[in-house]
Amino acid sequence: MSNNLKQKLAGAIDAHGNVLNNIPRRNMIQMAVDNREAIISESGALATWTPPESTGRSPKDTVIVKRASSEKTIDWTSPNNIPIDEETFDIIFDEALEILAKKGQVHVTDRVIGADSKYALPVKTVTDKALHSLFTDNMFRPVPADIEKSVYYEDGFYLLALPYDKLDASKYEGRLRKLPNGKTSNMVVAMDMDRKMGVIVGSAYCGSIKKMLFTVMNYLLPFEGILPLHCSANEGKNGDSALLLGLSGTGKTTLSADPTRALLGDDEHGWSEDGIANFENGCYAKMIDINPAKEPDIYDAVMHKDDYLNHGTIVENAMVYPDGHFDYYDDRFTPNSRASYLLKYLKNIKESSTSGHPTTILFLTADAYGVLPPVSRLNADQAMLWFLMGYTSKLAGTETGVTEPQATFSRFFGQPFMPSNPDVYADLLGEKMKKHNTKVYLINTGWSGGAYGVGSRMDINLTRKMVNAALSGDLNDVEYAHDPLFHVDIPKSCPGVPPEILFPKNTWADKDAYDKQAQKLAEQFSAAFDKAYGDKNIKESVVKVCPGK
Repeated sequence: MSNNLKQKLAGAIDAHGNVLNNIPRRNMIQMAVDNREAIISESGALATWTPPESTGRSPKDTVIVKRASSEKTIDWTSPNNIPIDEETFDIIFDEALEILAKKGQVHVTDRVIGADSKYALPVKTVTDKALHSLFTDNMFRPVPADIEKSVYYEDGFYLLALPYDKLDASKYEGRLRKLPNGKTSNMVVAMDMDRKMGVIVGSAYCGSIKKMLFTVMNYLLPFEGILPLHCSANEGKNGDSALLLGLSGTGKTTLSADPTRALLGDDEHGWSEDGIANFENGCYAKMIDINPAKEPDIYDAVMHKDDYLNHGTIVENAMVYPDGHFDYYDDRFTPNSRASYLLKYLKNIKESSTSGHPTTILFLTADAYGVLPPVSRLNADQAMLWFLMGYTSKLAGTETGVTEPQATFSRFFGQPFMPSNPDVYADLLGEKMKKHNTKVYLINTGWSGGAYGVGSRMDINLTRKMVNAALSGDLNDVEYAHDPLFHVDIPKSCPGVPPEILFPKNTWADKDAYDKQAQKLAEQFSAAFDKAYGDKNIKESVVKVCPGK
C-alpha cells in the first residue's frame, strides 16, 4: 500500500514556515495559554471549552476506509463501523492540507501507543493547536530507546488534526452523512487502517484523538496475536496482574483503585505473549460529580496545586468561575466534562505500565434487573460469551417516567472502538485464558433483593470482599452450583460474605417475580446475540452458553 499521503503530509510540514516540532512540554503549555486555547485554573491545571457540537465524540461522523483488499477484516454490520471510500478520504486529506498551509503555526509531536516496545505504534500528530499537541503528550507515551524492536517501527500512524476548522460540505454530497436538516456534515473523524493515516476536521473534543488511536490499535494488534482490551489493570504485591472490564457505571474506576495493588492503567491494554501492557501515558477521566472523598486519587491527580508550566492537566468542558475554581457538579454545558492527566500523578502506579499474564479477569456489570449473582465463575466458553455481549443495564431517563431497567450490550465492553470481526477478539480471549490458566469472574455491582425500585444496590464493601476473594485465589477451591438459565457457576461460599446473598433468588421476597424477571433478561440476551452474531462464525460451544439458550 503506497504511503504517498504520508509523503504529502511530510512535504506540507517541510513547506510550512513555522513548524514547532516536538517542543518541550512547558512550551506547549505556555503556547496553549498565549494562544487563548485554555486558561489557568486555581490549581495550575488548564481549563478549556469546546464548541457545543464537540462536547463528546461524534460517532456518526467517525468513518473507516473500506476497500476490497481489507474489507473482510472489519465487521461492517457493527453500527459503529461506517464506511467511506478511499477517494473520499483523499479529498478530505487534501482539503485538510490546504487548511493547514494557511495556519500561523503547526505543532508536531512524535509519541507511541503501547508500553511494550515490541508493539509500540509510533504516532506522528500534526495539528494547529498547542492544546491538542499537549493532549498527545499527556496521553501517548514517549518514544522508547528500543523502538526498533517494534513490529510497527517503520510503519507508524500519522494523524492530521484540525479541531476548530470545518470541511466545505458541498464537496461531500453523497460521501459523508446527511444531517437531520438535509445538509451534509462538515466534520469528520476518518481512519485509513491500511495506509495508517487519520484525519480529524471539526471535532475539538480531545477524546476524538485518543479514541481514534485506540480503535486503530484494536484493529492492528490481533494480526500480531495480541488481544486489545478496553479495561483497567493492576498488579498485586506478588506480581500477579488482574484486568477489570466494565461499561460506565459498573464500578470499574472505583474497584481498580485498590491501595494494595499498583495501577498499570485505567482504560486500554494489550495482552501479548509477554503479558499485559498499557497503551497510554495518562488518563482521561470523567469529572462530573467527582467526589474527593470517594475518588481521592483521581481528584488529587487533577486538582493538586502546581505551577501551571509543570502541571499540564487539561480539564475539558467543566464549569469554572472567574477565580479559577471548578464546579464539577454543574452539567449545564455537558455531563461529559473530562480531565487529561499524566498517569504519574496517581499515587499507586507501576511506572513501567507492564505486567505478566493476568491471573484473574473481572467482568463488571450493574444488573438493574436484580437477577444476576453478585459473583460467578466463567469457563473459557462462558467468558467468551460474556465478552461478546458486554452486558450491563441502565435506567431509562426519568423525563419519560419510565423506571424499567434497559439491557445494554456493548461488544467487548467497548463496541465503538472494536472494528474487527467479533470471533477474532473472542477466540483470542479463549486461547489466552486456556494457555495462561487465567480465571474469569463475573461481578454484579447492580441490584439485589429485587429489581431497581424494589431491591437495593449491592453493598460496595461486600463487592470488594468478593473481588478480593477472586483476586487472592480464595474462590478457586470452594464448591460451586451451576445456574442453568444464565450458564454461570455460582460459589456456595465466599469469605466475609453472607452465603444467602450469593444466590439472587434468595434475596427476593417474591420468588415468582424473580423467575419472571430472570427469564425476561435471558430472552433479551438470546435476542441480542442472534441479532449481532447470528452469522458471525461464533463457536457452537460459545453459542450454547448464551443466557436464554
